[in-house]
Amino acid sequence: MSHSSASSPLLRVTALNVGFRQQPLLHNISFDLDYGEVLALVGESGSGKSLTALSIIGLLPAAAQIRGSIHFAGRDLLTADARALHSLRGKNIAMIFQDARQALDPLFTIGQQLTETLHRHDPGLRRQQAQQQAITLLEEVEIANAASQYHAYPHQLSGGQCQRVMIAIALAGQPQLLIADEPTTALDVTVQKEILQLLRRLRQQRAIAILLITHDMGVVADSADRVLVLRDGRMTEQATVSALFSQPQTAYSRQLLDAVLRLESPQYRQPDGASAPPITIDRLQVNYLRRGKKFTALQDISLTLEAGSTLGIVGESGSGKSTLGRALAGLVPIAAGDIYLDGIPLRQASPAQWLILRRKIGMVFQSPRSAINPRFTLQQAIAEPLQAHTSLSWREIQQQVAALLEQVGLDVALAARYPHQISGGQCQRVAIARALALKPALLIADEPTSALDVSVQATILNLLKNLQRELKFSCLLISHDLAVVSQLCQKVAVLQHGELMEYGETGAVLHRPQHAYTRQLVDCILPLPH
Repeated sequence: MSHSSASSPLLRVTALNVGFRQQPLLHNISFDLDYGEVLALVGESGSGKSLTALSIIGLLPAAAQIRGSIHFAGRDLLTADARALHSLRGKNIAMIFQDARQALDPLFTIGQQLTETLHRHDPGLRRQQAQQQAITLLEEVEIANAASQYHAYPHQLSGGQCQRVMIAIALAGQPQLLIADEPTTALDVTVQKEILQLLRRLRQQRAIAILLITHDMGVVADSADRVLVLRDGRMTEQATVSALFSQPQTAYSRQLLDAVLRLESPQYRQPDGASAPPITIDRLQVNYLRRGKKFTALQDISLTLEAGSTLGIVGESGSGKSTLGRALAGLVPIAAGDIYLDGIPLRQASPAQWLILRRKIGMVFQSPRSAINPRFTLQQAIAEPLQAHTSLSWREIQQQVAALLEQVGLDVALAARYPHQISGGQCQRVAIARALALKPALLIADEPTSALDVSVQATILNLLKNLQRELKFSCLLISHDLAVVSQLCQKVAVLQHGELMEYGETGAVLHRPQHAYTRQLVDCILPLPH
């Protein structure tokens, strides 16, 4: 889809090289992007996707050495001065950053942040006009009750709504190029589908070119025209979407495509060798206080987790998945009903019983990087539960930590590093090692692969499978990714607004869903070309 009046592309990147302190990170990146076209940049973490995007909008640190040329609508951005770049940024080229909630200012309302952007592009705009334009933009990105949400703060919105607000701010300057950095990472399948439909509609209505940065091949198949594959800062392949999926030219592209999880039909089998009693959840109810009012987060939930098996909990944000995991771990009070762990009802458990039970429960929290103390080395982080619950000497604890690191496939030499010195996938392994330190009977894994590359995701899932086979623990897997659940879980429970919609063997629930809501979730999975 090319712009009729333009024979040259909207964006032309030629022989782009970027380095820091004499260390090259991008090597000879060259590509064109036409008016109204969607080009996907794909590759694993560290491949140079975001670095390429930041080079285009001139947001690289001052220490970066940059060579090559970047022409946008005929102007060379690398030779443009700071003022010219500032006027282009936001107006002609806009960027949607990876974590929408972090990119929005928590101290200002959505409306204030939108009108500030509108005023920057048009200083003569009157306050009333700016407010009206902001509400129109919120309506355009399909935010319900836009006039009232105008006064909301970012923390009062869901992840999907925050993403829409970011898109509205990006559209405020009527850009010709939109750079979308992982626009759907960690969003529910239903919200992901809505955001992608929104981007598609905007592209048609406004003829915006989109540079789409993603590690999700389903998103590529759904939204892009062409694909550029990056690895270690180098281009390995450039092709149309259909060509890449039907005939990938390099082993690396094939590897990326093979790592994509598809909906499996697992054969249900009773786990062998596990002797512990099943975990029973009986008519569970959990309430929260919200602005002084009682809010029911879970209502009348009854489930059984067989010893040594994996139960998947799926549903959209706000469905109560994480609350269920926290109730099992004793982190939120139970209002009614009960959970039986090792035959002990959690609601009536004494402090002494809780001390014993806590050792039997390991938890992998949703964001491993924020769940590990940044001031602890990896060794200290994994050693913490051993120090709290055992009388082992420091030397014995060090030996156990080394064994745990090996068990999760990490080099023992990493023990002295801090969380910020390792990758997201390595961080996730550390979180798993810490959760398994006390050899728990139950592992609660909350979104263990949500923001990881496809290849790292596959590795973490295989790791969990192998560890469960070896250590015989039961696992509660919380995920919004049905493909992940189909790989690991014998049974699956579907939650919506704190209520149980459907529960049964994974193959039956995902391939022959009985409830309309489950069918909706399954229908939102992005199909991959065969």
